[in-house]
Amino acid sequence: MVSREASRAKAARCAVVSLCLLVGGARAQENVWSIGPRSLPPPANASEALRKTLAAMPTPDLSAARKAPATTEEWKAQIAAADAEGAKLSQDMAKITGVAVAEDAIAGVKVYRLTPPKIAPEHRNQLFLHIHGGAWAFNGGMAAVGEGVEIAAKLGVPVISIDYRRPPDFPAPAAMDDIVAVYADIVKTRRPARIVMGGTSAGGNLALVATLRLKDLGLPLPAAIFAGTPVVDMNKTGDSRFLNDGVDPGLTWDGLIAGAAKIYAGERSYDDPYLSPIRADVSGFPPTYLVTGTRDLLLSDTVLIHAKLREAGVDADLHVYEGIAHADYAKLFNTPESARHYAELKAFVLRHLSK
Repeated sequence: MVSREASRAKAARCAVVSLCLLVGGARAQENVWSIGPRSLPPPANASEALRKTLAAMPTPDLSAARKAPATTEEWKAQIAAADAEGAKLSQDMAKITGVAVAEDAIAGVKVYRLTPPKIAPEHRNQLFLHIHGGAWAFNGGMAAVGEGVEIAAKLGVPVISIDYRRPPDFPAPAAMDDIVAVYADIVKTRRPARIVMGGTSAGGNLALVATLRLKDLGLPLPAAIFAGTPVVDMNKTGDSRFLNDGVDPGLTWDGLIAGAAKIYAGERSYDDPYLSPIRADVSGFPPTYLVTGTRDLLLSDTVLIHAKLREAGVDADLHVYEGIAHADYAKLFNTPESARHYAELKAFVLRHLSK
């Protein structure tokens, strides 16, 4: 018989996989979610495919995600288990899409070169520098490439996905430093005007803070940034972190994510702009594509950084999808919302990158 602790660990790993942009599936039939005193039906104005997907899912159970490992050893065990699951899903995704995955190193940092079966002519001289999500601590190794594989396949663009160092062994600023090192090496031989950099969740956070670091160092910036539902404040702020808690089936701030934020920040203050880009000077940032949804725990984060970028004179696009929770656009592949996101991202990249 499986112990209660083992069951909880497995449930926690599933929560992490959902957070880290890996494929989820519908389960038992249930049309209306009961969340405390609230009743939440499938979104009437979303696509039929999304409504059916959400109608087939039970009310979110985030009990496992509300618990964080207590020791460094427990963190490492949970991270390793989640990474193993993520690696298999990434391998399956690469096989299905036909994207070739090759491990490499740039500036001493492990990366994965992702080549779609056919590079679109309009993207032939362009590069997508991908930064994976996973609460800064999860999605190492082959698990790092899940979203990158999808970007390569759906945009037809070459991708380099960075397997940055992670806590608990390597707290901030190790991840940011790795991203900056890879980018700085790439632009020795490739024009920044042909590079877009970004990712989802913690990947969106790291794209923003790495851009800030490049700016502070006086290095040329990429032509565009993709910040999908990014964490922009390490503190628990923003209406949606409270209003959508229990609604977003893949994410809750308290517990696992708050714990991951703590081991990632280390001794640094959460108010450090290199951790919380909402406190950064974002003037001079490249054009930035932002995406979120009405059920996303980080809806407020995305809306707030969009406003900050616009106030600083940055060309920033914000896309908000009805019924979409955290990173659903990268998980619910067969919905029009996901297809529209990738179409919009491709159009944004082509609008801002030099050919």
